[in-house]
Amino acid sequence: MVEKKKTSRYSPEFRERAVRLLDEHRSDYPSLSAACREIGGKLGCSGDSLHDWWKQARRDAGAQPGPTTAETARIKALEREVRELRQANEILKKASAYFCSGGARPPVSQMIAFIETCRADYGVEPICRVLPIAPSTFYQQAAIARDPATASPRARRDRELMEHIRRIWQDNRAVYGARKVWHSLHREGRQVARCTVERLMRKMGLKGVIRGRKVITTRPDTARPCPNDRVNRQFRAEAPNQLWVSDFTYVQTWNGMVYVAFVIDVFARRIVGWKVSTSMTTQFVLDALEQAIWQRKPAGNKVLIHHSDRGSQYLSIRYTERLALADIDASVGTVGDSYDNALAETINGLYKAEVIHHLGPWKSMAQVEWETLRWVDWYNNRRLLAPIGYRPPAEAERAFYEDQSGLDIAA
Repeated sequence: MVEKKKTSRYSPEFRERAVRLLDEHRSDYPSLSAACREIGGKLGCSGDSLHDWWKQARRDAGAQPGPTTAETARIKALEREVRELRQANEILKKASAYFCSGGARPPVSQMIAFIETCRADYGVEPICRVLPIAPSTFYQQAAIARDPATASPRARRDRELMEHIRRIWQDNRAVYGARKVWHSLHREGRQVARCTVERLMRKMGLKGVIRGRKVITTRPDTARPCPNDRVNRQFRAEAPNQLWVSDFTYVQTWNGMVYVAFVIDVFARRIVGWKVSTSMTTQFVLDALEQAIWQRKPAGNKVLIHHSDRGSQYLSIRYTERLALADIDASVGTVGDSYDNALAETINGLYKAEVIHHLGPWKSMAQVEWETLRWVDWYNNRRLLAPIGYRPPAEAERAFYEDQSGLDIAA
């Protein structure tokens, strides 16, 4: 509760005059108490108050032991400072638990909600002195909350945009940053500046996932014969089913290590095959390849190239024989080249950032497999990719086939 400031009824000049009159005429009365009672009554104050003023004046003059007026004021100031510091400490403790990872300056909306929650205990101004927010900001936001029509046109537009930004961010697994949210708004026909999206996302405390450091999992088999590198870092394709890239990564779970393999069609960066396993054997990566072949490999396609790194699984006899049986040309990156399979490693990085690090920790392979299934479906059908014009891979492929149909009709 906020303490009400106590104001003195008598001025310092009045008290000084009363003490002086008491000193000058106390001998006219039989006792000090009688003098205080009679003189105080004539002045309009109680005898006890006059007696207290007289004793304090003697302390100030050094004629009587005890704290002087200045010392008493200093003690009161220190006590008040201690109370304020304790209150600020309590506010900060509650705020640290309330804001969690809000940073040095949490979003204004979170601070306002905290003030609304704790204003009955501490008051608005004491909380604002501790938090980096002005009381006028809180009162202004409170007035707008009571009557949204009082907000400025920019504030009303910001409120509408924030609803769409939060919806897009949540619908996309809470992994989009400002750039992807900005492109999503434009795809919906909402013209807004990118800096505005960045500002509003900071205000709401929303941010995208950040990729971590890459960990090498490739174990090259230098003794085994290796196909030539037919890609030479040029990860481009003119149509679907011309170039596939493959790689796998690892996931730590409570029950041990789990491995995830992907096969990606380079044209639209679409994931065409994937597999989750507890061991990184040849069969593990072969299952991902089989899914891609059965779903995507059209009969009579003789131009498809499959590119991978020099991992022993991809150079195994079983894997190379399966590629040959499906009329797929094998390509393998060069030794010691950190970019030999860069596109597949990029997809692995997205997967680790948007699924593994974002949703972990992980208990079992079954949990990883289920979330991988959900992510692959979202990635292929809804995630915006910058290299293909901020479109989902499935949409880019549909656009390609529609253009081909139009050309065939025209021909």
